[in-house]
Amino acid sequence: QVQLVESGGGLVQAGGSLRLSCAASGFTFSMYAMGWFRQAPGKEREFVACISRSGSNTDYADSVKGRFTISRDNAKNTGYLQMNSLKPEDTAVYYCAATWTIDDSAYYRRDYKLWGQGIQVTVSS
Repeated sequence: QVQLVESGGGLVQAGGSLRLSCAASGFTFSMYAMGWFRQAPGKEREFVACISRSGSNTDYADSVKGRFTISRDNAKNTGYLQMNSLKPEDTAVYYCAATWTIDDSAYYRRDYKLWGQGIQVTVSS
């Protein structure tokens, strides 16, 4: 069964940190670029960060640049999003996503084919 499962969300105070994990199963994770997205109440889902298959290239939304770090461990079939200096406006449901690519250095802000179920992150002020 092909799936992505997020974990590590929860409630944190402003200025705090959380690390989200995305466990992949049922497919060859190392052949997929991955990304993180989020959706706040009443808003559209937005891009947060993405990483290439090899992990050599990353990209971030301006709103999280310098605070969030995306990474992956292909040996563990897991991706990560380290979130530091969290702000109340980071409150959202966070989703990981993956898409197959032949290019191990490619990274994408859109057009993902596989999605996790999402996990809540709440930052209190």
